[in-house]
Order: sequence, then C-alpha cells, then structure tokens
Amino acid sequence: MPRSRKKLFVLDTNVILHDSSCIYQFQENNIVIPISALEELDRFKKGNESLNYHAREFLRVLDSLSGDNLFNGGIPIGPKLGKISVRLEEECHPDLILNFDQGKADHRILNIAYRLSKQKQSQTVILVSKDVNLRIKAKSVGLVAQDYTTDHVKDISRLYTGYRTVEAADPDQIAVLYDSPFEFPAEELKMDPPLRPHEHMILRNDSASVLACYDPWENKIKRVDKNVAYGITPRNAEQTFALNALLNDQIKLVTLTGKAGTGKTLLALAAALQRRRNYRQILMARPVVPLSNKDIGYLPGDISSKLEPYMQPIFDNLGVLKMTESQTSQHQIDRFLEQNKLIIAPLAYIRGRSLVKIFFIVDEAQNLTPHEVKTIITRAGENTKIVLTGDIFQIDHPYLDVHSNGLSVLIEKMQGQKLYAHINLTRSERSELAELASDLL
Repeated sequence: MPRSRKKLFVLDTNVILHDSSCIYQFQENNIVIPISALEELDRFKKGNESLNYHAREFLRVLDSLSGDNLFNGGIPIGPKLGKISVRLEEECHPDLILNFDQGKADHRILNIAYRLSKQKQSQTVILVSKDVNLRIKAKSVGLVAQDYTTDHVKDISRLYTGYRTVEAADPDQIAVLYDSPFEFPAEELKMDPPLRPHEHMILRNDSASVLACYDPWENKIKRVDKNVAYGITPRNAEQTFALNALLNDQIKLVTLTGKAGTGKTLLALAAALQRRRNYRQILMARPVVPLSNKDIGYLPGDISSKLEPYMQPIFDNLGVLKMTESQTSQHQIDRFLEQNKLIIAPLAYIRGRSLVKIFFIVDEAQNLTPHEVKTIITRAGENTKIVLTGDIFQIDHPYLDVHSNGLSVLIEKMQGQKLYAHINLTRSERSELAELASDLL
C-alpha cells in the first residue's frame, strides 16, 4: 500500500514548552498531542518563566481551536495547514511492555506514537521531541523520531564571527588609517562577501597592519584603537574589537561568544562601568540552570544562599575590576551595589522590569531559548543597551544545543543590522593553564 503524502507528527511536551506556536510549523501535515502532554502542560501553567508562558499560550491556542472532533479525527489548524487532534491513553503495546514503564509520561507518549505507527502503516508517523534520550528510545523500537529544528542554526561552522582578517591589504589604505581623520570611504575597500554593519577587520600586509571597523551610518572604514575600560586593557585584537562595540552607545545590541577565559563577562562589565554616566542603571543577570537534576530547592539556606553559587562568577569578575582600579573606584563599585545603581541577580528576578536607559548584561545566554532571548530584547526601552555573552559550545540546558540555543539563533538572525555588533573571542587570557585546558580537554 503506498504511503500517504501527509505525515503524522506526535509532539512531546518539551516541544510545546520550547515553542508554543509549534503547531503552525508542520505545513499540511497532521499533528497528534498525547493526553499525557496536556497533563504535563497543566503543571507548567503557573509561573513567570518562559516555560510557563509557552504552556499557557499553547493551551489558549488549543482551546480556541477546540471542537467536537478534537478527540475524534482532528480539527483544522488553519489555511494550508493540517489537522490537530488529542490522543487519549491506550494500553501499553505488547512490543513495549517489557522495556518501558508506563508510569513515565515519556513512555506513555512513546506508546501512543508507536501504536499510531502500527495503526496507520500507510502514513509516516514521526515522534518529535527535544529529549535526545526519548528519541533514542523511539528509534530502538523502529519509530521515526526527530528533534524540533524550526529555529535551528543550520551550519554552526559558518556562524558569523564579527570580524575578518584581510591579508595582502592595500598598504596605502593602511597608511590612511594612521593619519587623521583615521578613516576612508567604505566603497574603496572591495570585500567579498560585503562587510556587515560594525564588522571588524585586521588589515595587514608584509610591512604593516591596522585594526579597523565598518561604520554603517557614515559608510566608512575607521581605525579601531585599544581603549581602556575601567582599568581593563584588551590583550588581543578580539578583545579590542569587543570593547570598541561595547563602548559605542549607538550600538544597542552586542553579543560576545567564546570559550572560558576569553574575557566576555569581564569586558562587558568593565564597559558598563566605564559608560555608567550614560545609563540610569547597570543590570547584570544570568539564567539559573542547575548542572544536575536537582534544582535550587535542594540547596541549603535561604533564597540568597541558594542563588549565591549561580551569581558567584559575576562577583568574581567584579573582584577583578576592583583589583585593577584605585581604592576610590573600589569603594565606588560597592556604593553602586548599595544604591542599586549596579544590580546583579538571576534573570528571572529581572524579567518584567522596565528597561529604560539601562546597560543590561545577560551572562551565560547560551542557556536561553530563542523565545527567551526575544522576550529580553523586546523589552528594551529608549537609550538601553543589551549585551549577551556566552559559550555556544557549553550548554547546560537539557533541551538546547549549539544549533538551537537562543544565542546562536540571535547571531544568525541579527547579523547585518545597524544596531547590532558581534565578536567571537577565541583566545583565552585567563592563564596559560586555562588556555591549555580549553584546547585539550
């Protein structure tokens, strides 16, 4: 019997919690929501986290679509889209009963997908899950399983780095950048592919080199100098580029990526303190993502004690700044903290705030979903600058990876915008040992 052209996608709960609009991404194909997934969504309805938002939003959408056929044949999702239906629990299929405990929601979802594949052999049934373990289990019983990849970065090896090296550059152009006004028209520098806004460059030839940046507002190539920010001097070209973008108030969104020790967080915090007079407040936050299956509720002490391990890396960077600056500046940092001019807190505590005239730094942004990143940036008010830092190859979130995390997606989609700059830092400056460990381990 020939297979139906339409496919049947069975969605795991984590797909819905990742993207509440996921049902609109499967074109003309049909969708099944296991009743177990709805039960799990019910547990996530309350709260202010992104997961809670997606749970509520999806249930609202499903309620708006609801009809008599939701549990019997399905109802249309929209024009040129397939149908959606909810599938009730069924007895465990004999092929699964030996290995899969039906007390687990994941296994009940697997059972529904497996039974559908046996009942609808003329149609391709696909289980869609962000959980790699569930996908492996599905494949072990011959079921087609896929990740939800709608918002994935397809080729991470070609992700925008924010700068390029130009070998055999025109020596006359290099010379021009060393003479006032230290710039020349961008059309004189022929580049393939064309330069993106605020893309940085190392222009060099056998006898000379210079650091430069493309200014999209004036359409000029401008020399980049080694700026010092709150006592922090950049140690390499990448850090020089990063500080150049961080200290430019016209650039409203900056992303910094790189492995541990490259200076992402330190540079962002130093730039914020250097530019503090231009902003009402400095906010520094990071998502709380436990490295084990135990959340902060298992940690001893009150809420401050529980959160301290997650915030400590930020305070460590603040300690470095105190050591590099004068005693007056050290007291100034303490005063900023006391007066709430500088706030360091978990990201969840800052969500919902009015971000007007704020220098907002989000550390460890690779642990955010694309929707969470969008939520943060769309809250930016007038004269606010947002900086996101992170290592896209060091993901602690259980359902994100290098292709699907919010930081990677942001870099892919924002490149080319005049308000945005990005720098990928590759050289660790923490210590020779840290560099060795990052490279070899």
